[in-house]
Amino acid sequence: MPLAVGEETLMTPQTTRPVRRALLSVSDKTGLVEFGRALAELGVELVASGGTASALREAGLDVVDVETLTGSPEMLGGRVKTLHPRIHGGVLARRDHAGDQADLETHSLQTIDLVVVNLYPFEATVARPDVTLAEAIEKIDIGGPSMIRSAAKNQAYVGVVVDPGDYPTVLEELRAEGGLSDSTRARLALEAFDRTARYDTAIHAWLAARAAEDGERFPPRIDVELPLSSTLRYGENPHQGAALYGGFLEVAEPLHGKELSFNNIVDVQAALALIAEFGDADAAAVAILKHNTPCGVGLGATPGEAYRNAFRCDPDSPFGGIVVSNRPFDEELAQAVDEIFTEVLIAPGFDDAALALLRKKKNRRLMRFHPERLPAAELDLRRVYGGVLVQESDAAMEDLSTAQVTTQRKPTDAELRAMDFAWRVVKHVKSNAVVFASAEGTLAIGGGATSRVDAIHQASAKAGRVGIDLRGAVLASDAFFPFPDGLEVAAEAGAAAFVQPGGSVRDDAVIEAADRLGVAMLFTGVRHFRH
Repeated sequence: MPLAVGEETLMTPQTTRPVRRALLSVSDKTGLVEFGRALAELGVELVASGGTASALREAGLDVVDVETLTGSPEMLGGRVKTLHPRIHGGVLARRDHAGDQADLETHSLQTIDLVVVNLYPFEATVARPDVTLAEAIEKIDIGGPSMIRSAAKNQAYVGVVVDPGDYPTVLEELRAEGGLSDSTRARLALEAFDRTARYDTAIHAWLAARAAEDGERFPPRIDVELPLSSTLRYGENPHQGAALYGGFLEVAEPLHGKELSFNNIVDVQAALALIAEFGDADAAAVAILKHNTPCGVGLGATPGEAYRNAFRCDPDSPFGGIVVSNRPFDEELAQAVDEIFTEVLIAPGFDDAALALLRKKKNRRLMRFHPERLPAAELDLRRVYGGVLVQESDAAMEDLSTAQVTTQRKPTDAELRAMDFAWRVVKHVKSNAVVFASAEGTLAIGGGATSRVDAIHQASAKAGRVGIDLRGAVLASDAFFPFPDGLEVAAEAGAAAFVQPGGSVRDDAVIEAADRLGVAMLFTGVRHFRH
């Protein structure tokens, strides 16, 4: 069977090609001088541009400036320096191609065997909150990606290095073999194309985000570019493989314990989203979560008190769960949670006494989350067959002091405080969701039910089973009551005030039932489904 064009290079035995001339043009100069010196000691001629040439020359190395090779000066403030046929011709020429060799001779071009390039720091530049468009534009590298792509395309003859971390292995092979093998050049080319792809993705993503700020709610295309962070033991179940991508562990930093599982990470994400509702609270807030949903949330003068107020809501479920605090763990809180087994403890910090106690259990995971790294709002992506569903994150939190009072009885100040608390929690419970609460914490939670009245029955039954009196509680409902029956069942269980979005065609009947029962009710106008 005849070989396809270019296939002979891949099918023939390994070829090691010498490196006689290297072109270096780097923004990140980590290890540059040492690498350049080692190449020079191996007899490699060094060609470099701008600051790279200066750094090598200051180290006492002989360097040919790019403009000497091209016969053309750098121009446009450095925007044009390596974009020249004498550069790309020397990189792209096929060493065993008669036509290419004739062109090299005709135009007096010199071949380049190794291209060492890393790019302008676009990603680091746009990560600054005060970056301007003009600053970002100047960090879009043009010549660098062009040289990288030329060298990677011509990997049959040319090596390309885009990461200073590859300097040692490249030098090791050059010293041992006198050149670079086909497999090494292929590996380096793969890394090079990966880098240029990520670079262009970062540019597109940043410009698309700017366009969204100017009125476009969603970009015309979504690029997700996340590095592999870690391979996990398994997914939701042992027969499923799993991995973590991106910078999650920079937001929530592991301090102690076993590696996080897939389910741990899902639960930690839910915990961080919930505790963020209380990031600016005057009181300490503690939440206990299990299976990606809260089973108790409490407020208190201390984290320990907040934990007790959260725990009383559902003392059965916290075993094997997750505890998150908006305040650092102190010894009081550590002693309280140490009484039962918990999978993960999360806080902005841990004092020395708390750490000493909590680290005694090897299997317990401790994590420090960084509040300043919690994004204010992100697009929420969810996989579907053949694509991705995208929505804005549910970052809204309504001011209940301006909510519509729909009943004859107005809520008391104490009830308003309790409703504000319950309203912050209910948006993090699986729909259909209801939360009975006082101003200090949750009293009963119903979620994931297929009808709202079932969620209320579920919550009140759990309260009865653990001995919690719901008389005088407030109730938050993530969506409207479609019929009066849900409100009537909750009032019978003890709820005295309600907060809900409103918007049902039967709102009048629900309001009439509330007035008949003498309870207060607020409409927020905003629904908080969590599917």
